[in-house]
Amino acid sequence: MASFQSAVNVKPSVDVYGPTAVQDLRPSKILSNIRGIVVSFLLAVSLIFIVEWIARNSAAEAYAFLLDPARPAFVTAFVFFLLFLAVDAIVGRAEYGLVLLAPLALVPALITRQKQIFLSDPLYPTDFLFGRQILELMPVLVRDRPGTAICIAVGLVLSLAGLTWLIRHAWRRFPRLTRRQRIARLAVALPLLGGFYHLMDYNQFSWVRDRLQIIPIMWDQTENYRHNGFTLAFVLNLPMANVAAPPGYMANAIDAIPTEPVPAGTSHRGKPDVIVLMSESFWDPTRLPNVKLTPDPMPTIREMQSGDVFSPEFGGMTANVEFEALTGFSNAFLPYGSIPYQQYIRNPIPSLATFFRGEGYVARAVHPFQGWFWNRSAVYKSFGFEQFRSEENLPPMEKRGIFTSDESLTKEIMRQADELRDPFFFFTVTLQGHGPYEANRYAHNTIKVEGDLPENDRQVLETYAQGVKEADDSLKMLMDWAKERDRETIIVLFGDHLPPLNTVYTSTGYMPDVTASRKGTVEQMAASHETPLVIWSNKTGPVKNVGTISPAFLSYQILKTGGFEHPYYTAFLGDVFNRYHVVDRYMLIDAAGKDTEAWSRNKKIPSVLRDYRFLQHDMMFGKRYGTDRFFETHAELFPQPVM
Repeated sequence: MASFQSAVNVKPSVDVYGPTAVQDLRPSKILSNIRGIVVSFLLAVSLIFIVEWIARNSAAEAYAFLLDPARPAFVTAFVFFLLFLAVDAIVGRAEYGLVLLAPLALVPALITRQKQIFLSDPLYPTDFLFGRQILELMPVLVRDRPGTAICIAVGLVLSLAGLTWLIRHAWRRFPRLTRRQRIARLAVALPLLGGFYHLMDYNQFSWVRDRLQIIPIMWDQTENYRHNGFTLAFVLNLPMANVAAPPGYMANAIDAIPTEPVPAGTSHRGKPDVIVLMSESFWDPTRLPNVKLTPDPMPTIREMQSGDVFSPEFGGMTANVEFEALTGFSNAFLPYGSIPYQQYIRNPIPSLATFFRGEGYVARAVHPFQGWFWNRSAVYKSFGFEQFRSEENLPPMEKRGIFTSDESLTKEIMRQADELRDPFFFFTVTLQGHGPYEANRYAHNTIKVEGDLPENDRQVLETYAQGVKEADDSLKMLMDWAKERDRETIIVLFGDHLPPLNTVYTSTGYMPDVTASRKGTVEQMAASHETPLVIWSNKTGPVKNVGTISPAFLSYQILKTGGFEHPYYTAFLGDVFNRYHVVDRYMLIDAAGKDTEAWSRNKKIPSVLRDYRFLQHDMMFGKRYGTDRFFETHAELFPQPVM
């Protein structure tokens, strides 16, 4: 390591801006500079290896990460190399960046290793939002692994002492950089680091990022960290850590929220069973222009349709829609690009599940895929579900294509319901409608597509429409079953987002691009974000004229249909709904259908939305001042200390 050897054998240059600058052009100096650059890059590679070794607790896996061309190990090393150059230039000492940056890379790796021993998850930037939890892990570590705790404490003391000595020694002994060298390092490092910064916005497709093998896998953070490595995965999650308290948030602000006192759970019809179906990628394909689908793929839903859900997502990110539907909270108040299921749900928080359990219901989630997906196993537990029936503990079910069929899942829901005597709340996420919609998924398509479409698009649309038909048939089967039941049964179905039909949208002229814009007129956003909503009771029939609503208002609609009252879900959300039917990051649509442009950027927002944001922050990140007033029965179900 030439730079460290010169730190011992070569005295610092005094004449930094004089003849030394000219000497930099001599062949020996050029070779020396090249050698120093190579050494810096090798040090960056070594640092990445050590970080991965610690984070993965396996030298073999760290080697595999470095040697796998399909993973971005050397991209990460190159970024560290650029950071080394930039820090060296700023402080004016060769290799000083390694001394300063290595601890910043190693300490989080050590923390993630310890976290995974107790919680299995890697370290997220948002974990620092829950500092109290991290501190609470310390007694557990000391009690369960006293030897490890002592080693960590001694190691910290020795590391701090050693680092302090190294920083002072390096400042005195490491070679100085000339002005020419410092400018050259900054000229190379800063533009490349700036370009890399823009690559890390995973909400936008990047051809360069794709070529560099950086693949944001935000729905599965375990795989995200395995593929991209600890450092890049941590960086990909950084934007979501910026959750600041709304201006004015305090106990007095929560106490000042106006609402009429409502006794939770009051009902005038007893306790109906409730089944909520979030149907994967369910949408009305007959809205596409210039094509005709025969027969109608969704006659039951069209007849029973109550309104539409204004999805905050397009083509994916199911968990964000699910978050709103189950909690009554809004993604509009969270950082752009965040996924609450992955970043924020660490403690029990109120949900429909906790409400129904407080009323003596069985609260169960059902999804015929693996429990790790979107972190559902942990999230559903935090939401208060007693059970989560996933692929791991569901009986074998018939497949349609590669996914569990809607018909088979519906039969399983009916089977589970028939086994229960107590009233129940089922939240079910279907799977059959998931893309891609390959031409040969089904042996026989019964929906005919007519129109001037490329053959590939026609086949994609036929496959998707067949899935819609089978989802519609399954809903009819569930309704026919419910009609024979004595207890009132409320069935709610909605689509989580539009399907990823790709060029079908452009070929039919439905949208100008294969993905939806996040901003536009009310009509444009309705076209790309509205999915069908059905709210139906076997005693009273379908609820009509609900209009277009955010998923966050589904809890209000469900409890109102069931005859329930609740301080938050019907009283407070009812007040919000009376003024605004859609609360989205980019759209605020009032009860009359009028949009308020760029509402979230205004310094002053309507008081009811300010209070809405206060309550959401209070329950997710704050001191939970509003628990007794708005979520008393939920607090009784989870008697854990508040943050």
